Amino acid sequence: MILPLRAEPLGMPVKTVGTKRPFTQKQIWAIRFFLDHEGRVRDRALFDLAIDSKLRGCDLVKIKIGDLVAGPEIHMRAIVVQQKTGRPVQFELTNDVRASLLAWLERRGGTVCYSACNIAPLSRGIGVQN
Repeated sequence: MILPLRAEPLGMPVKTVGTKRPFTQKQIWAIRFFLDHEGRVRDRALFDLAIDSKLRGCDLVKIKIGDLVAGPEIHMRAIVVQQKTGRPVQFELTNDVRASLLAWLERRGGTVCYSACNIAPLSRGIGVQN
């Protein structure tokens, strides 16, 4: 019996190449439930922002709090210049995203207005450990 040649060693998973399938609505809600259940407020805010903005990870972690917050309120829309293409991308911050961002900013300490003065990127875990 002749076996066909395999590109990968036996027992090794096949690596997916190319575009991956987007999350289903059920998967998104499962991830949100897990993050809420574990009390990971910052991760929930970043996840919600990633889903709604459809930004690449490298662009997402470079967003600064001041880009999303004006005074005591969180913007309705934001503009980010993509690192890969150099093009500006405008996206809307839905009520769910704004609520999760507000929850994270309140949990880490200070007010929304105070947090806007801080120019640290969203991805940096400043203050309260999540």
